[in-house]
Amino acid sequence: MTHRFTLTRRGIAALALGTTLGATLGAVPLPGLTRSAAATPEEIKSRGRIMVGVLTDYPPFGGTDSNQNPAGYDVDVARLLAKELGVELQLVPVTGPNRIPFLLTNKVDMLVATFGITEERSKQVLFSNPYSAFTTYILAPKSTAIKGPDDLKGVRVGVARASTQDSALVAVAPKETRIMRFDDDATTTQSIISGQVQAIGASSTVLAQLTQNYASLQIEPKFTLRAQANGMAFRKQDAALRDWSNGFIAKLVESGELNRIHETWFKAKMDPLPPMPQF
Repeated sequence: MTHRFTLTRRGIAALALGTTLGATLGAVPLPGLTRSAAATPEEIKSRGRIMVGVLTDYPPFGGTDSNQNPAGYDVDVARLLAKELGVELQLVPVTGPNRIPFLLTNKVDMLVATFGITEERSKQVLFSNPYSAFTTYILAPKSTAIKGPDDLKGVRVGVARASTQDSALVAVAPKETRIMRFDDDATTTQSIISGQVQAIGASSTVLAQLTQNYASLQIEPKFTLRAQANGMAFRKQDAALRDWSNGFIAKLVESGELNRIHETWFKAKMDPLPPMPQF
């Protein structure tokens, strides 16, 4: 199957309105109806399934296929993880803002959701070693005169609420910056397409989509916000599952399987993963 991910106006609007999503390898459980108290790989194996939270608004890390089922880099990693455990995989769509609440209220067992490893988040969850990484930027049209944080005074800048680019922007933006927060990356991207904002905080993945589908906007990176290492996330009491996942990630790297997944979705070899951030 050929996967295509384009940030069309219709597609973005559909995601923003919460399009009902199917699941791969089993139906997606309705949030709140299925609870999990898994703390160890053994308990998950005994249960016979694992519920993994994934983004569906951030292709190619986490998007949807032509049938509106979750698909992408994170989904392929989650599939291999479930296969390694020998259990059924249930994919649960999450958003940037609700990732941690879904995890802490047992709606998912773990997150494989392009989740940046930060000191603030590490106070609430356990992170695995990095399994992916990317850089976030301030993106704006070529004609917009932005070279650094000081140039954001009075500028309307869109970011996904509770994202790493949100916190990175807050750390450097002058108080006169008009930060506008949106529910997810899709609606943030739509905000610059429609002219609602003058710039956005987003990753090179979003830049590639804008360049491909909205070349006339001439969106370019103005300056770097953060180089982000992404980890799987777990509840604090689930150290055993975190430790098992670290071994699983190391196995994927050593075998070249993680690079294969990266080449599938990004059409390029994966750079060496960054070290685990130390706080």
